Amino acid sequence: MTEVKKQTLSPVVPFSLFSAKDIELFQAGTHAHLYEKFGAHAVEYEGVTGTYFSVWAPNAAYVSVIGAFNEWDHYRHTLYPRWDKSGIWEGFVPNVKQGTLYKYFIRSNSGEELQKGDPYANYWEVRPKTASVTWKLDYKWKDKKWMERRGKHNSLTSPYSVYEVHLGSWRRPDPSNHELFYTYKEIADRLVPYVKDMGFTHVELMPVMEHPFDGSWGYQGTGYYAPTSRYGSPQEFMAFVDAFHEAGIGVILDWVPSHFPYDAHGLFRFDGSHTYEYADMRKGFHPDWNSYIFNYGRNEVRSFLLSNAIFWLDKFHADGLRVDAVASMIHLSYSRPAGTWEPNEKGGPENLEAISFLKNMNETIYRLFPDVQTIAEESTSFYGVSRPTFMGGLGFGMKWMMGWMNDTLRYFKTDPLLRKWEQDRLTFSITYAFTENFMVPFSHDEVVHGKSPMLYKMPGDDWQKFANARLMYSYMFTHPGTKLLFMGDEFGQTSEWNFRSELDWFLLKHESHQGLQNFVKALNHLYTSRPALYEKQFEYYGFEWVIVSDYDNCILAYKRKGFEPKDDLLVVLNMTPVPRENYLVAMTEEGTWTEVLNSDDPQFFGSGVMNTSPVKTRKQFYNGKDYTLELRLPPLGAIILKKN
Repeated sequence: MTEVKKQTLSPVVPFSLFSAKDIELFQAGTHAHLYEKFGAHAVEYEGVTGTYFSVWAPNAAYVSVIGAFNEWDHYRHTLYPRWDKSGIWEGFVPNVKQGTLYKYFIRSNSGEELQKGDPYANYWEVRPKTASVTWKLDYKWKDKKWMERRGKHNSLTSPYSVYEVHLGSWRRPDPSNHELFYTYKEIADRLVPYVKDMGFTHVELMPVMEHPFDGSWGYQGTGYYAPTSRYGSPQEFMAFVDAFHEAGIGVILDWVPSHFPYDAHGLFRFDGSHTYEYADMRKGFHPDWNSYIFNYGRNEVRSFLLSNAIFWLDKFHADGLRVDAVASMIHLSYSRPAGTWEPNEKGGPENLEAISFLKNMNETIYRLFPDVQTIAEESTSFYGVSRPTFMGGLGFGMKWMMGWMNDTLRYFKTDPLLRKWEQDRLTFSITYAFTENFMVPFSHDEVVHGKSPMLYKMPGDDWQKFANARLMYSYMFTHPGTKLLFMGDEFGQTSEWNFRSELDWFLLKHESHQGLQNFVKALNHLYTSRPALYEKQFEYYGFEWVIVSDYDNCILAYKRKGFEPKDDLLVVLNMTPVPRENYLVAMTEEGTWTEVLNSDDPQFFGSGVMNTSPVKTRKQFYNGKDYTLELRLPPLGAIILKKN
């Protein structure tokens, strides 16, 4: 019997996962699955198991893999440059197993020597350590039922109420120890039932992509293809998403294709040149965030970002991406004084390359994943952010309604005695509410950097603060558009958000905070159970003003409409602390209306001014209409009525 000798391989074997088509798509800026090619992949070659490494370093003169497997030796495992001048260095290294620490040693054409983490790594050391870790993304998903029906759940004609969460500070094992975190599983065990009980349809996670500095909240990332190891492994994050899906809750990931930090192990000057960022710092440096801007005009960078968006939807079953800082991407003049930015080729302030990238990204996402949503954080009046690309839009599913947020907060900060002079701030939003698919947000940005917690933005004594908060949330949940609320806002957090600690859960021992939390739960139930609040949430015909000019009493009233007239809801808001007895609302048709939610209900810490019985219209010509409805309006309160 002849003995088969085991083949002895060289330290690095010429090997490639790239086809000619891959290179063509990569260089055209349209490759959507680069994560299957770049990075570290476990493979078997000539009967030997090991890891295939590949990295894009077009300005490099020499690239090697260094790690725990070769004592971080710069010269033992040299990668091979591809013959096609693609700038890709690659090779198979025998016997490198899962869980091995590694980096790339790069000597640039100028002689500069760098040690870089893998841009496509799926796992990293816990900061402050900076090595990448070889890892497989194998996982047996249990969310088949969810994935089959999530198209309806994520539809633009379905309720979409989002709870925004920072995983490290929602809850902590020890609130005083900022180095100690719950694991993905421990967070899921607590967060999933809470979000379910509160009635939110989706959770949005502030960036979970690997980042070196906790204080960036994840918005300064270095590991675009890896969930942060602060809370566990990639598989544990997959199980985290799985747990939400099992509970019928969608998971949206905050994604940052706009800028990245200058950490030595990250993307900045990756091969000694401006590989990922614009070389012209008028376009390539972000003055607000002291970070660097992706070069959207370089096709290989476009492929990197496009593949990254697809990666999270594909490998982690994300139900959507909230795209951060879109305004900074599409405007060359963003946060730049005159003379410090260069106009585009047409003489305008738009970044045509970024606009082109976003259009292609959205087209690709909706082609491959038609049952997800992309949501733009975009604060300008740029045309068509959430309109299809064939109409000249950017192709996002939704856009944050930043103008609504600013006007609403300014109005509710105003003393109720002076609100009649500010009422147009609230009514103005309807003039443009249907120009985009808007999401109305109260995000983390509104409760940091000295802006005060949401509750303390409200004027008046403690009772009035809570009443104002319930009134404002009533307006939010009955305004056209989808909803987003940052963690802690739902129960009246009394300190600004602090990422180093946890939310002030102890406040829930107070009846006032319990009442606010129960009211947000009731609003979510109302929103998700009443078709009038979501079926036409992006259509003009889903909204009708009833009272818009009672400035002296600070009263607003409007209808929300679904496809069936029987589903109509009437919303009446009293913006002053004065209860209004026998208040007449002019109506166009007769009918009986029943109160379905009142923000002044005692169970919500209200004073109990309610309409306890159904109210019938009376034949009475008033304010140009043939009927009147006589209502009790609570102080600083909202009532929502359905037609019987």
